[in-house]
Amino acid sequence: MEIIPAIDIIEGKCVRLTRGEFHRKREYGDPLEMARMLEDQGFRRLHLVDLDGAMQKRVVNHRILEQIARQTTLIIDAGGGLRSDEDVRIVFESGARMITGGSVAVKDPSLFLGWLERYGPERVILGADFRQGKIAVSGWSEETDLDLTEFLSDYMDQGIRKAICTDISRDGMLEGPATGTYAGIKKKMGSLFLVASGGIARLEDLEELKEAGADGVIIGKALYENRITPDLLKEYLINRGRSC
Repeated sequence: MEIIPAIDIIEGKCVRLTRGEFHRKREYGDPLEMARMLEDQGFRRLHLVDLDGAMQKRVVNHRILEQIARQTTLIIDAGGGLRSDEDVRIVFESGARMITGGSVAVKDPSLFLGWLERYGPERVILGADFRQGKIAVSGWSEETDLDLTEFLSDYMDQGIRKAICTDISRDGMLEGPATGTYAGIKKKMGSLFLVASGGIARLEDLEELKEAGADGVIIGKALYENRITPDLLKEYLINRGRSC
């Protein structure tokens, strides 16, 4: 199971939101410095989210992405604000190895599927942000009637192989993940590379998600608040013969 740290960006700062609410954000300094620290701690992957882009419906913080890509060896998947072919071109040229599309997959499926055809399922990840089993979009500010499981299943039928599923109601709360939801997804779609996100606070959460079948886990606030320290995480991974 991959352990993937997250950096969310608002106005050039690394932030974490609480339940996706922009007015409940906490800043953690410079994104490049955070990325360097994560690299020094042994992480190889990074989930980078342009929250300004998500709200403005266009890529905004690509210069920060470019800095991180140039000055670290982290393998970056980037999301937030991807609404056009030009946005995707900018993000890939700025150094992202993968993209995550969520809102666009809901609002403009043909555009999203065009990216999937052009770049392939290893580089295009489906973002499935949800609240109470329903998909939410536009920086989590708009809720839809789309069922999470059906949404994932429909896109698997069209070639998607990787998805990041974020439980908005748990994100930033440090109260544990929606393990049962992820277990249900894997039971129905075992071949989906499922990355769980939202609520992770303890090493025990990681173990539960692994047992539920998650292929990856995104950690943000738990790292920043030292709920899961780098040393504890490293020991956990070593004991299981894995790396970040």
